[in-house]
Amino acid sequence: MKLSKEIINGFLIFAGIALFFLLMEVLNLSNLFYLRLLNVLFIFYGVNRTLQMNLAEGKNEFVPNAISAMVTSFTAVVISIVALLIYSYAKGGDQYVKSLSEAFMFGGQPSVANYCLSLFFEGTASCVIVTLLLMLYWNNKYVAD
Repeated sequence: MKLSKEIINGFLIFAGIALFFLLMEVLNLSNLFYLRLLNVLFIFYGVNRTLQMNLAEGKNEFVPNAISAMVTSFTAVVISIVALLIYSYAKGGDQYVKSLSEAFMFGGQPSVANYCLSLFFEGTASCVIVTLLLMLYWNNKYVAD
């Protein structure tokens, strides 16, 4: 069974983000929330890679490429949230999430489920934004209707 380029590139995005966050934790930089925002670079890389692969294959219609880009980024979000869920419980569950929420944009005392759900919605919004930006960037390469 051959995996699609969207799944492969989504996994590459996840691997980049996971390694980045693990490196931040090893270097004791995980409390710097603005470094966490750099994960969008991995999303841009993976989605752009998918669009380039589509163009190289001669697929130059706008809507199918936009769907392909969304599937790529959404795959990365889903895998990342599942991995965060597993990692959070391995590191202490709600106590670990409390330490994350103090350094990030969450107020109160979120549970692991609340934290993951919030990041899921944030990641989904990020998928849409990155897809739209890259589709605008590659706009002149697509066939007009």
